[in-house]
Amino acid sequence: MRQSLRKAGESIVDFYLVRHGEAVSEALDPRRPLTPAGREEVERVAQLAAQRKITVSAIFHSGILRAQQTAAIFAEALGPAIKVQKITGLLPQDDPAIAKAEMDVSEQPIMLVGHLPHMNRLASLLVHGNPDREVVAFSPATVVCCSRSDSDWKIAWTLGPQSR
Repeated sequence: MRQSLRKAGESIVDFYLVRHGEAVSEALDPRRPLTPAGREEVERVAQLAAQRKITVSAIFHSGILRAQQTAAIFAEALGPAIKVQKITGLLPQDDPAIAKAEMDVSEQPIMLVGHLPHMNRLASLLVHGNPDREVVAFSPATVVCCSRSDSDWKIAWTLGPQSR
């Protein structure tokens, strides 16, 4: 269906924004790893992503343990050749323009795994040009597919723990 909506010469690249799964409280563990339920939700969503034949060239995460664990689960589900690495610009309070600049020049689909409020702000910056105008809600373990057609961005779909 996407093919029929393309204009001649138009290229569409999908990017996947992922909020990490549910993490334990800081009081229980200051590193805040995924809870068992959070891990299960991420595994379920990652399997749904694999069933939908989502392909990415790389998965980047913030370096915070819960995002790193979420990225590793997605990489396992989507394919062993996928590179997973920490990059700057995905921390909760980082400027979303940093990640957007990377996405603007990428010609390959990538997945970014991070946190609130950054993921909300990044999606809003892409779609509206304003990081403070919320466009989508990120519950834990949610994937938002952002499609770039030339320089225009839109939310193509979302996938979360309640999806089928």
